[in-house]
Order: sequence, then structure tokens, then C-alpha cells
Amino acid sequence: MYKGKVLMITGGTGSFGNAVLKGFLQSDLKEIRIFSRDEKKQEDMRLEYKNEKINFVLGDIRNFDDVNHAMAGVDYVFHAAALKQVPSCEFYPMQAVQTNILGAENVLEAASRNKVSRVVVLSTDKAVYPINTMGMSKAIMEKLAISKARDPRVKDIDAVYTATRYGNVMYSRGSIIPLFIKQIKEGKPLTITNPTMTRFMMSLDDSVNLVMFAFVHGKPGDIFVQKSPAATVAILAQALKELFKVDNEIKIIGARHGEKIYETLCSTEEMSKAEDLGEFYRIPADLRDLNYTKYVENNSNVMLDDEYNSNNTRLLNVEEMKELLLTLEEVRTELDQFHNSTK
Repeated sequence: MYKGKVLMITGGTGSFGNAVLKGFLQSDLKEIRIFSRDEKKQEDMRLEYKNEKINFVLGDIRNFDDVNHAMAGVDYVFHAAALKQVPSCEFYPMQAVQTNILGAENVLEAASRNKVSRVVVLSTDKAVYPINTMGMSKAIMEKLAISKARDPRVKDIDAVYTATRYGNVMYSRGSIIPLFIKQIKEGKPLTITNPTMTRFMMSLDDSVNLVMFAFVHGKPGDIFVQKSPAATVAILAQALKELFKVDNEIKIIGARHGEKIYETLCSTEEMSKAEDLGEFYRIPADLRDLNYTKYVENNSNVMLDDEYNSNNTRLLNVEEMKELLLTLEEVRTELDQFHNSTK
């Protein structure tokens, strides 16, 4: 499947791009194309990996020509470039629109013109019942991907465009775990927005596994969700305090702009048609055209299932949260450095 092929990762200098890269360096891929606008991070990656299989392309997904030129000769695309900070997108919604919606359309359109055979776009739980700009923009991105899956140019070459939707990736850039660790190391209070707020807990490896599952098993327009445990923010903070053996104060600062009390990975409507694949849910696309009268409606009395959210999934206790945190290399490194510095 990979031999002699070219994979392009948009936003490839981010946490996800680095994780995917490490997994594919030993594959039979001919080239891994890293597309991003951050020249410093590209240079850092170039120096770190020193691998001729990696090709760095400087460009902006907001510019169609940048994306279209970069995609020449590409077989597969993982679209990870996005604005992901909820408060930032709330204050600058047009920036989210330009990157998460128009930028995604540029990627999808360039893929269809360049006859890319497989595209996986990365979405978020915030796209389900969205209340913030980031979630709304990602929800539209999902619709664009499904729409492109219907495109005759895509169907004619049997290309597969799918989406993955996942919760918070632990220790990803700008997330809460590195913030809490920074506050612990500086002896400052741990700032909690709402102690009862729940969040899915996924590792970076989990997010890569989800994308790879969608890449291999996806059908046109599918959305894939990985089943994940969750925890309250208070449990997460307590677990970190116990791991670092500190007693920093907890400071409640209230919800930030656009934050939800809990996150949803599958809506009620989606769960009514979702396929349970064990570790994953597959949400098939509705690929009918607008001539609804030619379709026989057989499911008018379907009973809707409960949505799948961070309140009704398995909730971790402090000990379980500590065990999960210790699976992260970054957390283990921070712990070693912290305990060595306090000896």
C-alpha cells in the first residue's frame, strides 16, 4: 500500500505530524512531504531527523496555489493544519474561517485536481453540537470532506476521503497537561476553569492509530471516532499533583470563552446509524443526491441512541489517571527532571 507512494501531511510540523512521521520513516513510502508555514519548525525537524525521505514544503493552506503546487505527485494526504485554540478562535473568528474552512477546501480541492487517492482530515469533538467558533469551523470542514467524497472527479478514480474526530490529545501543544506541569514546576496555583468539566483523554499515539484506521478501512465520506476514557479536570489536576508529590493550590478561574462542560464525539443522530467496530465507531456518510423521492425511506421509526460524550464514557479515577499519564514519555521526562532538581 505504501511502496513508492508519496504522503503529504499539512500542518506537518505540529505534534500530530511529528508522531506520524516517526511511524512512517521505516515504511516503504518514497517521500513524506511536510507542508507548513513555520520555517523554524521545519528547520528543527530537518536537523532532528536528517532523513532524505522527508521533503519540507513551505506554504500556507490559505493560499490555493501553495497547496496545489505542493500536492503535485502526492498519493495520500493527512490534513492536520488548523487553528485549534478555542479562545483564540472566539476572539478572531475570521481567522478560524480562513484556516479551518477555506484552507480545508483548498486542500480538498487540490487533492481532487491532483487525483490523490486517499485523504484523511482531522476533526475534533468540538465539531459535534458546536458552541464555539473552532468547533463550528471544524464541523463545516467535515461537511466539505463529505461533499468532496461525492465529487465525480473523486468517485471516478475510486478515491476515498474520510474524517477522524477525536478529543483532547494529551500533552499536545497548548493543552492543559503541559500547562499544569509548568505551574507545578513554578510553584504556582493550578488554574482550573471548572472542576466538574470532563474531557476525553487520548494519547498522541491514539490519534495516530485512529487516522491510520480511517486510512486503511475508510469508505467515502466516513467519519471515524475512537472510544476513549475521560476524566474531570479536577481528577487530572490531582493526579499530576500526586505524581509530582506537590501540594500546589487549586485556583478556580471559571470557564474560558467557548468552553463546554463536556465534549461529545458522536451526536444522538449519528449514534443511530453508527457502526460499532470495537475500539472505534464508524459514522457512514449519507451519499444520496437531492432527488430524495427516488429513495425508499425505511428508517422513519428508528429509535435514537444516546450521544457518546465525555460524561457517559468510562470516567477515570485518580489512580487510573496517574497510570495513563505515566504512559506519556513527556510526562515521565518532566517527572525525572523535576525530582532530580529537587533532590
